[in-house]
Amino acid sequence: MSENEGGRAAVIGGGTMGAGIAQVLLEAGCEVVLVEADGDAAERARGRVADGLARRKGVDPDELDARRGRLRVVSGFDGPLDVELVVEAIPEIPAAKRDLLAAAEKAAPPGALLASNTSSLSIGDLAGALERPERFLGMHFFNPVPLSALVELVVGEDTAPAAVDDARRWVARLGKESIEVRDSPGFATSRLGVALGLEAIRMLEEGVATAADIDAGMVLGYRHPMGPLRLTDLVGLDVRLAIAEHLSATLGPRFEPPALLREKVAAGDLGQKTGRGFYDW
Repeated sequence: MSENEGGRAAVIGGGTMGAGIAQVLLEAGCEVVLVEADGDAAERARGRVADGLARRKGVDPDELDARRGRLRVVSGFDGPLDVELVVEAIPEIPAAKRDLLAAAEKAAPPGALLASNTSSLSIGDLAGALERPERFLGMHFFNPVPLSALVELVVGEDTAPAAVDDARRWVARLGKESIEVRDSPGFATSRLGVALGLEAIRMLEEGVATAADIDAGMVLGYRHPMGPLRLTDLVGLDVRLAIAEHLSATLGPRFEPPALLREKVAAGDLGQKTGRGFYDW
């Protein structure tokens, strides 16, 4: 991708993260194909992207229309993907990710960069389904994608240096900063973020302080933009639980999910998306 080209990209999965990734690509001038499972899911994904684009302040109406016009939403792989970048952004289910990444690799040109937005799964394990693992790496975006400044690049054992260079250029084009980490459980950001979040949940469980006071301690005392419990609500308690279980299995009992987290997920209190988590939304 040259500096003067708009770029062509595909995003697999149009949920919160996929829609956000599609949005920032459109805002960077790219042509974007958003791939969803079926027609209903595709229309919901289109709506998420449209809503995100419309929320941007100070955008000329003609430019907003141009951004919407660069989006194509499809159900499944309905043909070859004439793109330079593919970002997979479906839920953290390893088998499903491997299947979709393998299908995307077949649909995209041989030189396309292939990335997963996974926040914790092994890039090496996902690469096992691919014929060209040297063109694959993790591109871990953060929620909400349009407002976050960081993309964590996760480099697998087979990832070629040229693929990392390409990924850095894509991140810079989106107006974000990148960090590079080795493929390891939880990478850097999820590992540290989950550790802090789990300890905050244990403190709440033990009655050390209220959720609001625990969060205020980190915001006011450590200048975090958001407390760990409110952040867990934003990410989703079910998402945090799945990552914690993965880290517990790979790194040991220090990441064992607290009983309170399991209880809330079992009760359907998943955070902002359900209206209740550690806070009422």
